[in-house]
Amino acid sequence: MALKEYSDIKRGKYRHYKKREYELIDIVHHSETEEPLVLYRTLYGNYDLWVRPLKMFFEHIEINGKRVPRFEYIGSKSSE
Repeated sequence: MALKEYSDIKRGKYRHYKKREYELIDIVHHSETEEPLVLYRTLYGNYDLWVRPLKMFFEHIEINGKRVPRFEYIGSKSSE
């Protein structure tokens, strides 16, 4: 899979359903499986870097009987 397939995914700030904010940096691939992963950073604490499967990052989950996005786009990083 070419990474350009994911060029339409917005980079920038996302809010997790638990209300913390993160910066989506890029889409990368697992070295063995080539699974697409989201590379993102916490916008609090030590600004740690994390990866999460693309499908999981953009999935909807059920909270109190309501379907909500796990991460919701809230703007570009430069809009701080």
